Amino acid sequence: MSRERRNPFRGLVDHISEMNRMQERWMVGPETGREDQRRTHVTAWVPTTDIFATEEDLVIRISLSGVESKDVDITLSNDVMTVSGERRSELNEEEVSFYTRERYYGAFRRSVTLPAGIGESDISATFENGLLEITVQGGAAAAPKPRRISIQNQPG
Repeated sequence: MSRERRNPFRGLVDHISEMNRMQERWMVGPETGREDQRRTHVTAWVPTTDIFATEEDLVIRISLSGVESKDVDITLSNDVMTVSGERRSELNEEEVSFYTRERYYGAFRRSVTLPAGIGESDISATFENGLLEITVQGGAAAAPKPRRISIQNQPG
């Protein structure tokens, strides 16, 4: 039975993409007064996420204010759970002029690598007041405990 190798940087890439987007916006600035609508690694919207354990379970909370539950998908493939969807603007952008625009619209995606052996029947999700809460039953107990790696000082 062949298994795909896990990407050890999954999840970190989302954070790096957001940092790159902020640096690009700071260095170049908005040329037209409003953000480019194309979605790339530089302009991707990544919702804020908390991941924590409660006894045996793993809990993932994702802040999705302004997103409707019908616009959110949760998938599981090869021990990777992906939450994706879209935040839509209620404004007609041809009729308004923004003075400040800090909320992001458009597609988003957030992936979390789960411990091996977690199936879709172990995962439940609720959505209330813009907060998506996903509970992975047994996820905290199934996760391998972190091991400390010692750092060797170089002589000098």
